Amino acid sequence: MDWLFDVRLMDGPLYWVSLVLGVAGAAYLLARPSRTGPRRWLFQLLAAAAAAFAVVWTVHWALINVFSLFPENIPDTVLLWVVPGVAATFLLLLRVPRSGWRSRATGLAAVLLVAALSAVQINAYFGLNRTVSDLFGTAVARIPALEQELMRQPGEPDGAALQGWTPQGEIPSGGVLRKSVIPGGASGMDAREAYIYLPPAYFAANRPALPVLMLMAGQPGGPADWLTGGSLQSHMDSFAASHRGVAPVVVVPDPNGSQSANTMCMDSRIARADTYLSRDVPQWIKSTLAVDTDHSSWAAGGFSFGGTCALQMATRHPHLFPAALSFSGEAEPAIAKERDKTIEASFPGDPEAFIRQTPLVMMEQERFDGSGLYLTAGQDDPEFVAYLRTVAAAAKAAGFTVHAHEVEGTGHSWDTSSKRIADALDFLAARWGLTG
Repeated sequence: MDWLFDVRLMDGPLYWVSLVLGVAGAAYLLARPSRTGPRRWLFQLLAAAAAAFAVVWTVHWALINVFSLFPENIPDTVLLWVVPGVAATFLLLLRVPRSGWRSRATGLAAVLLVAALSAVQINAYFGLNRTVSDLFGTAVARIPALEQELMRQPGEPDGAALQGWTPQGEIPSGGVLRKSVIPGGASGMDAREAYIYLPPAYFAANRPALPVLMLMAGQPGGPADWLTGGSLQSHMDSFAASHRGVAPVVVVPDPNGSQSANTMCMDSRIARADTYLSRDVPQWIKSTLAVDTDHSSWAAGGFSFGGTCALQMATRHPHLFPAALSFSGEAEPAIAKERDKTIEASFPGDPEAFIRQTPLVMMEQERFDGSGLYLTAGQDDPEFVAYLRTVAAAAKAAGFTVHAHEVEGTGHSWDTSSKRIADALDFLAARWGLTG
């Protein structure tokens, strides 16, 4: 069955088969049945299309403005790909009263093919599940727990300096992934398992003092998204291959606790997520992993929610994370599109407690000379391009060294990290004095 789990969902045969079958299903539903006159047929098509658009946009409006499930609009491209599946369903329902059981069964199969096409295209837009294994989580499930022999030993020093370091003896050609629970001792957070990437240099006899990169995923989502949509291991292995086996030790913690939770990476009525990321996680990293304990070689990063979180870490805790990578991040944390709803959920009756912790306000009030910030947003993602420009201007004024990039041909997807992460790592390497 391994071959099945390796099937790619974003390109390759399955992608094109879904396209062909989806178009075939749509063609069947769009064809005029023999018992239906031209006027009735045209009415059905127009009614199904109009109803689909109305339902999709109404539900979207309610999710954003009534139920506040997302703080930003769902991308238009995604909504447009939802429409064919909904329209196909309505079209089938309009024809059911005048159809026989065979026609209904064929129509249902056609609807499923159109819905499958929509699902494949939406997944391709976000770039989260690249293979069947990513979709079902089989590869992630096989990642072993962090073994005792890979942990920092009592009294073990940080290791040799990175500058001019070369490995003694053989080291692996690539890094390894492990998982571990990071307890929320100070914060009380009940977090999901974190994932850890250990580069080839971690296994050298003369292990150097390796830098640390803490990454956060988007919301809704979880740490495993950096392994699937973020292709973490392949990117880090590529970087290590051009730096004598050296790459940062990457830790992907969980600041939310569940797939749908949103703590905004803050200490609030919701949770003490800031304490978790600024105390529990760093303490666990330094006591458990053989890394450089000097925070000048530490960085925070993330995608979407995680990118906003990284910016928060860089502004609230610059002594811990003097550099940050924000891929498609917001200008400030949010639970709902309306700021009042966000404040009411997190700091009821105390808007100032929320506002004074937002990155833009902190950059107005403090200097961050010596800190670095790498920003991206997809060019086809106007809402987040506006955030990028606002944050970049404020960060430069506050003393950050800023690299900001609008990524061509991408929207609010993992492509905004994948297309720029090599450059982002070079940005960090320059700060760490790490040469190829």
